[in-house]
Amino acid sequence: MTKWGKRTEAVHGGVRRSQYNELSEAMFMTQAFVYPTAEDAEQRFIESGPDEFIYARYGNPTNRMFEDRIAAMEGTEDAFACASGMAAVNGALMALTQAGDHIVSSRALFGSCLYVLEDILGRFGVEITLVDGTDNQAWEDAIRPDTKVVFLEAISNPTLEVIDLAHVVKLAHANGALVVVDNAMPTPIFSYATEMGADLVVYSTTKHVDGQGRMLGGAICGSRELIRGPIETYVKHTGGAINPFAAWTHLKALETLDLRVRAQADGALKVTEALQGHPKLSRISYPTHPSHPQYDIAIGQAPSGGTVLAIEVDGGKEACFRFLNALQIFTISNNFADAKSIATHPATTTHQRLPQEQKDMLGISDGLVRLSIGLEDVDDLIADLLSGLDAA
Repeated sequence: MTKWGKRTEAVHGGVRRSQYNELSEAMFMTQAFVYPTAEDAEQRFIESGPDEFIYARYGNPTNRMFEDRIAAMEGTEDAFACASGMAAVNGALMALTQAGDHIVSSRALFGSCLYVLEDILGRFGVEITLVDGTDNQAWEDAIRPDTKVVFLEAISNPTLEVIDLAHVVKLAHANGALVVVDNAMPTPIFSYATEMGADLVVYSTTKHVDGQGRMLGGAICGSRELIRGPIETYVKHTGGAINPFAAWTHLKALETLDLRVRAQADGALKVTEALQGHPKLSRISYPTHPSHPQYDIAIGQAPSGGTVLAIEVDGGKEACFRFLNALQIFTISNNFADAKSIATHPATTTHQRLPQEQKDMLGISDGLVRLSIGLEDVDDLIADLLSGLDAA
């Protein structure tokens, strides 16, 4: 079969047509499936074929189309679609570990990821070691011969640290550990995780894939052995599968993902360049801008830094709030990767519950603002930010 590019896969990958030969993919809103005979039902429960389904929690034709399409775009053999990004993170980590196992993870993580690692897995006897993901030596010191899983965000949320993924994968595999990468920031368009040897790539498809503020969703991409083995077994029995309507919405959204993400990423770089040297900003962080501390690693891994940047507003929380409240185009919200540009104050929202000591360690200060660039005219966005900074 001819290998297609990502944009072609995003339109045609995984299509299954019913007997009516519909142009747009069908949405199968059903909980269960009917069997011609009792013997057929028995056989399907013994072993289902690739296009045979039992129950929506186990699989669904719409879900399968979405899974096949995002797997093709990521370059993996298979994928399993989940109800949310956190259902995907939890499913991947829980499915691969048991009491007594050891996980090494970067410490710069989304708050809910930290909760899954430290509170849930820790409660069930999994040993967790957190490291500075930007320090290659820290990974070398932490990964042991008995390490079961290495987990990281390819680009961290919200501080946009970049990890030398090739180095970490090499260390992990040398010790027999599996590598699980949360890939929300690089997106399926700029993804390099599979190419660099990650065993599982996890997405919050709420971000970028849906990208229009409508649906929660998630996906775990990897080898067929892992996906249809421990991942599917865990997720289908614990109820974390995506619903068919969300899968259909995501499936259709994939058709325009490349166009949207590239436009947003171009805008993010232009905003970063426009804000350089602003007197009210002490820091601007965008992975593929030369000012980023891991620029050389970032530009060696991907052609773009994605759709998000972070800024540090002088004057702390009070100045940040004046800035945020003065914005007219940017929406104040806790999501990112939407068609609408979004500004987030992580210290008081997404990472509010972290102890102050941990916020300080991660660089989540009262002056930090995460900016998610949407599809608006970039000149309008720059003018809005400059006007907001005047009020800070």
